[in-house]
Amino acid sequence: MFRGVNPLQLDSKGRLAVPTRYREALMRQSNGQMVLTVDRDHCLLLYPLPDWEEIERKLVKLPSFNKQARRLQRLLMGHATECQLDAVGRILVPPPLREFAGLNKAVVLIGQGNKFELWSEETWNARRAEWLAQGDEDGDLPEDLESLSL
Repeated sequence: MFRGVNPLQLDSKGRLAVPTRYREALMRQSNGQMVLTVDRDHCLLLYPLPDWEEIERKLVKLPSFNKQARRLQRLLMGHATECQLDAVGRILVPPPLREFAGLNKAVVLIGQGNKFELWSEETWNARRAEWLAQGDEDGDLPEDLESLSL
């Protein structure tokens, strides 16, 4: 399980050094093969290849005449880019994906269980403040979360 907030820096070539504590698991789980794609929140999603392939199998089974399904397929699969951890634990974030997410130098890698989110530090800080300020404005919790106790 990937968890935690990790402030990081992209180097001048757009490479991201994955924190050491995740590297062994990524090598064991996917031999360092990963997939980057876009998210509708204007961050990037970073999956170990086996987890991505599971999602991809579900995406291709969605009905092709459903507009929302097609949009999701176009966004997620259309932008999916394979990347490999290099010998020192870095991945290259391609320029089109960096541009989409507004990534410059300061970024934040957020563990989300089976994947990571990669945010511009500035965007992450702004969105986090926005979410915290919203509180319960978005309404009731989904039924699945009603019994969750923190």
